[in-house]
Amino acid sequence: MAGPDVCVVGEINLDLILYGLPEELRPEREILVDGLRLTLGSSSAIFAHNLAALGTRVGIVSKVGADPLGKIALERLSDGGVDVSHAAVSASGTPTGLTVILAHSGHRFILTYPGTIFELKYEDLDFDYILSARHLHLSSFFLHRSLRPRIAELFQRAKSNGLTTSLDTNDDPEGRWADDLRKVLAFVDIFLPNEREAKEITRRHGRSEALDALSELCRSVVVKLGAEGAVVRQGSSEWRHPAFMVNPLDTVGAGDSFDAGYIHRFLGGGNPQDCLRYANATGAFSTMREGGTEAFRDREALARFLRQVVQ
Repeated sequence: MAGPDVCVVGEINLDLILYGLPEELRPEREILVDGLRLTLGSSSAIFAHNLAALGTRVGIVSKVGADPLGKIALERLSDGGVDVSHAAVSASGTPTGLTVILAHSGHRFILTYPGTIFELKYEDLDFDYILSARHLHLSSFFLHRSLRPRIAELFQRAKSNGLTTSLDTNDDPEGRWADDLRKVLAFVDIFLPNEREAKEITRRHGRSEALDALSELCRSVVVKLGAEGAVVRQGSSEWRHPAFMVNPLDTVGAGDSFDAGYIHRFLGGGNPQDCLRYANATGAFSTMREGGTEAFRDREALARFLRQVVQ
């Protein structure tokens, strides 16, 4: 059988999102919330699920715990069309990771128990499967504690075998933004940070300065700018596209949904401007339901929205 179009190497967990919290959380008080959502979480899993919803063949190489959270996460991915046959179940007894998101108006607190995210290592990877794909994607660079020392080797091997590659680091919980990332970027075709991450990685205060620095490290830099849309830099060439105006219900997973749209259009032969427009559309669509994947579970609504704004 042919391999997937995209192989995602990364983490799988669930998100527990709590809505309607007071602005001030007082210790030792029972605080009532007015809504919750238990949904597929983690950058890699959201990206994989939503990319599959767009029609790309996707497989994921990962590790979950032998617990109900891991079972639910794999079922959600499989139901979304992702091949989870290479997502291993840990024998160590470590539980599947869980992220608790406290959603406030205009901001949120994100609390993550890494669980099996920290366990995935280079020796767990099935390279026959990974290298059967056309494209390799990895998210959450700084969370992959066991895999991180050899992520550059993973990307170099993918490039040597003709795959295109993409990377979204997401946040660094330790706030160090260490220089080992630069070794990986040498083998990255499409780097997908948001503006804050781009500035932290390059230690630059200005957007243009960060773009200048990153464009010297990898082939294509795609920076997500939130309400301003996004920008692509390839060498001295630059493309921009404004955000689509929607009434957002929940921004969890919007960046991962943007990534999915960009890679889907890239693999379809789109130029940077086409990819930006499509990615801004998928990022906007994701905000119209609670959680990072819930909007994409409604394929008819997804197709209708994309026809309206990009086709």
